[in-house]
Amino acid sequence: MIGAPIPPGEAERAATHAIWTFPSILTSAFVVAWGAEAAQFYVSQGLALALLAWIQVLPEFAVEAVISWHRDVPLMTANFTGALRLLTGLGWPMIWVVHAVARYRRGQREAWPPIHLEEEHAAEVVGLVPPLAYFAWIIFKGTLDCWDAAVLLAFYAGYLIVLQRIPPKEHEEIEDVAAVSRAVIRLPGPGRWLAIAGLFVAGGLGIVLTAGPFLGSMIGLATVLGISQFVFIQWVAPFLSEFPEFTSTAYWARSRGKAGMALMNMASSNVNQWTVLAAMIPIVYSLSLGRPAAVPLAEHRVELMLTLLQSALGVVLLANFTFRAYEALGLFGLWFAQFCVPHWREEISLLYGLWLAIEIASATWRPGRLKAFVVFPGLWSLSGRKKR
Repeated sequence: MIGAPIPPGEAERAATHAIWTFPSILTSAFVVAWGAEAAQFYVSQGLALALLAWIQVLPEFAVEAVISWHRDVPLMTANFTGALRLLTGLGWPMIWVVHAVARYRRGQREAWPPIHLEEEHAAEVVGLVPPLAYFAWIIFKGTLDCWDAAVLLAFYAGYLIVLQRIPPKEHEEIEDVAAVSRAVIRLPGPGRWLAIAGLFVAGGLGIVLTAGPFLGSMIGLATVLGISQFVFIQWVAPFLSEFPEFTSTAYWARSRGKAGMALMNMASSNVNQWTVLAAMIPIVYSLSLGRPAAVPLAEHRVELMLTLLQSALGVVLLANFTFRAYEALGLFGLWFAQFCVPHWREEISLLYGLWLAIEIASATWRPGRLKAFVVFPGLWSLSGRKKR
């Protein structure tokens, strides 16, 4: 159980389970990735990635739910902020690095190649803005309650509605997908949908059934290595619970033309966690108490503000539909600095804030800097253009 010490003998036994839990999680991650890759041809890519992101972050939701049930606010905040900072500070840069290395190996020797997004990706980019803006209010008042949960869930519902209205991909890109996904796409009508559903269900069940033993084996491993519970929850547990997503996004990032899809998979998970995961915290917390209650966050404003500024910067960096080398390396550098020196929270927050202010101000001489906000309203008009 999270937060409780594990006897040495039991910890060693739990650690040995990593031998089978790691490969199981890895295999399940690939299965759901194949399902999402096939599904994007029949629903919008964003909706397919939103479903994929849901399945991938189930272990993260499980960890946060257990901590919320035990009402451990410091660990609750540590896990929530650690996971979000990991996605943007390590996950996004990892996608760029894998993309750049893959291009180099294919003989495309462009120096510092950027990742280009499609205009439909404005949904994921702009979709982060409402929950981030509302979280600024939550941080200001210092509590997270069930009314806040309702607002955050409403934001997520609106996000899904926008994604549902975006047309699916054109069929000329089918040859670019993985062999398994391509075989599924070429099945006749009912068989195709059954196969796509089967990939999601099989992969999702694999992750759900393995999540508990996977987490237990990693906690046992942390105990054997002598890692403290707080450090584990903020820095180690999020990486382990996000492992399925890192696996599938790395797989896409090295594929031709799929780096943008990989980046949006991560962005969709950011939306999930700022909305649904955050909404789950006061709900589970209240259920544990047996009455509606607000989670006290006033003592953790610095952690939350640091995370909020990092995500806001991420939104602006993607708003021109291009993710460049200096942006990836800059995000990683700031994340790595706080990983190495955790008490630099205020200093790193200031750097995020300054970088964010510079990027926003640059929109005055870089007209495309905030292009996603111009493109986003037009996505609503796409509902009549669904393609089979």
